[in-house]
Amino acid sequence: MEVERVQALAFAADLNELPAKFIRPANERPENTKPIEGASVPVISLAESHDVVVKEISKACSEWGFFLLKDHGISPGLIEKLQEVGIEFFRQPQEEKEKYANDPSTGKFEGYGTKMTKNLDEKVEWVDYFFHLMSPPSKVDHQIWPQIPSSYREVTEEYNKELLKITDTLLELLSEGLGLERKVLKSCVGGDEIELEMKINMYPPCPQPQLALGVEAHTDMSALTILVPNDVPGLQVWKDNNWVAVDYLQNALFVHVGDQIEVLSNGKYKSVLHRSTVNKERTRMSWAVFCAPPHEAMIGPLPELVDEQNPAKYSTKTFAEFRHRKFNKLPQ
Repeated sequence: MEVERVQALAFAADLNELPAKFIRPANERPENTKPIEGASVPVISLAESHDVVVKEISKACSEWGFFLLKDHGISPGLIEKLQEVGIEFFRQPQEEKEKYANDPSTGKFEGYGTKMTKNLDEKVEWVDYFFHLMSPPSKVDHQIWPQIPSSYREVTEEYNKELLKITDTLLELLSEGLGLERKVLKSCVGGDEIELEMKINMYPPCPQPQLALGVEAHTDMSALTILVPNDVPGLQVWKDNNWVAVDYLQNALFVHVGDQIEVLSNGKYKSVLHRSTVNKERTRMSWAVFCAPPHEAMIGPLPELVDEQNPAKYSTKTFAEFRHRKFNKLPQ
């Protein structure tokens, strides 16, 4: 099936105004929902003392569900290489990219994609993407990974190693922030079977960015999402009934609490509502890694956090069931 790619559309010579399917309803348009001035998101350094980091991360995840992480140990050179190989893929001729096309309607989520609508009323997002698993090795299919540039696999595998370490560290810190043993959250989200999924988002220049969204407002169904963007801002997070624009911070990791950590913490940590806006002149890109439980993992509020004063706020179900309900907009 022929899929219209946003990148191809954006760089067509005669595109001066947005096709109707990209124009958001009035209450979602950036021109009508501007971010609050003067607010800034939490920035946390792993170079601080351990107790300070536990406290700061717990506070950020309770109040925001989001923070920027610096001094995390991933070299700026590796982040730069990761971005270079992703940019290189999207520079390939269209027919080359189409060799990797996915087809979510048949359950083939990995590969090169553009979100399609299910009905005429639904609006589409101004983004193309490349999605694939990075971990665990038993579920990785390197055939789906970009073959061009040839260094894509080596760089991405190196980044995966670093992200596994950071994920471990963050889950330990989050466990301690809940007053639990350090390994509790990691074991709940699959232990060494935790899945790391890479999604490279490509938001081309948009002729009327005030009317469109790169990604509509949503929470992530992951446990955590760890993202690095390029230097074109666009990410906004929802806090106290306002959108807050997230400024670019070079080499920082943008850490989102996802739905599974909200459920496990029985609501102490918040899954952050966020969206992405687009730019008239420049291409925005982001490299999001979703840290998610295996499908068979049972996720519910941790028994240690539930008592008569704090009853369970969420039902317990497999991650597969949670995904099914979220994809199909069914109540959880």
